[in-house]
Amino acid sequence: MNEIDFLAIGDIVTDAFIELQDAWIETDNPEKSQELCMKFGDKIPYKDVVVVPAVGNSPNASVSAKRLGLKSSLVTNLGDDLYGKEQLKTLKKEGLPVDLVKVHEGMGSNYHFVLRYKEERTILVNHHEYPYSLPDLPVKPKWIYLSSLAENSMPFHEMIADYLEKNPEVRLAFQPGTFQMKLGYEKLERLYKRSDIFFCNKEEAGKILKESSSDIKILLEKMRSLGPKIVVITDGPNGAYAYDGVDAWFMPMYPDPSPPVDRTGAGDSFSSTFTSAIALGKSIPEALSWGPINSMSVVQEIGAQKGLLSREEIEKYQRNAPSSYIHQKL
Repeated sequence: MNEIDFLAIGDIVTDAFIELQDAWIETDNPEKSQELCMKFGDKIPYKDVVVVPAVGNSPNASVSAKRLGLKSSLVTNLGDDLYGKEQLKTLKKEGLPVDLVKVHEGMGSNYHFVLRYKEERTILVNHHEYPYSLPDLPVKPKWIYLSSLAENSMPFHEMIADYLEKNPEVRLAFQPGTFQMKLGYEKLERLYKRSDIFFCNKEEAGKILKESSSDIKILLEKMRSLGPKIVVITDGPNGAYAYDGVDAWFMPMYPDPSPPVDRTGAGDSFSSTFTSAIALGKSIPEALSWGPINSMSVVQEIGAQKGLLSREEIEKYQRNAPSSYIHQKL
């Protein structure tokens, strides 16, 4: 096996993007959160559908790292159906090795429906519960990037934690998915404490910490107290923050050249680009400036991977950035 700079671990999926037209947004619910509404029991026309195979938090990260110049690979599971074959074909087309991808006979592959309305999306998800196992890794990766897995994956997390404890030189970036956040800190304590970089957004930080305060300094400090060496918290269009226990930085979002088309994958592109920059020897402020550029590019396209940039393209955007695009110490 060849050298691996960046090994992403997590579920792979095919996304079917359905662009809605006869829909509206309501906030008339007990939580006062926004709800996507359509007529019930009716035939509802849609504008368009675009199918994007081989995506998901970890596959997106693996492709991102590959385009940024790292030797990238992916540990994932899929079925032996038509969707799985298409996912394998797409990974190969991206230049990713597939020797660590496990195909399960007689099982289906993950397929999600993404309901697009204006620039936002609602995703209908269904993760197959594969018998997870960590493949033999004769070559130790420099970085492991761990993200979204299905609800039966708790034993798999223990396997990953065991591997990391046996191989302390392997660094970990952890971007928890929905189920991993539901598990809570206590069950994944070993991974939180082992993380070199931890990613979440501001709302997720509050839920993980069970913290009512929205003060970003409190969230950064409390999240780092759980164990990660570097904590990165994003706040959508309001920017992103990083904290290493000594210094904290803020970075605004890179200006959109035109209104976002689809926000799917914006978080993945930010987190994977930040991690890749650190893996390439960049400082935290430099990594913090790379991430929003890739996010800006990704949201200009449908799907989480089409807009992912090369290192040269990111550096060009940096050179042409407005004077306001600069990190600030908190």
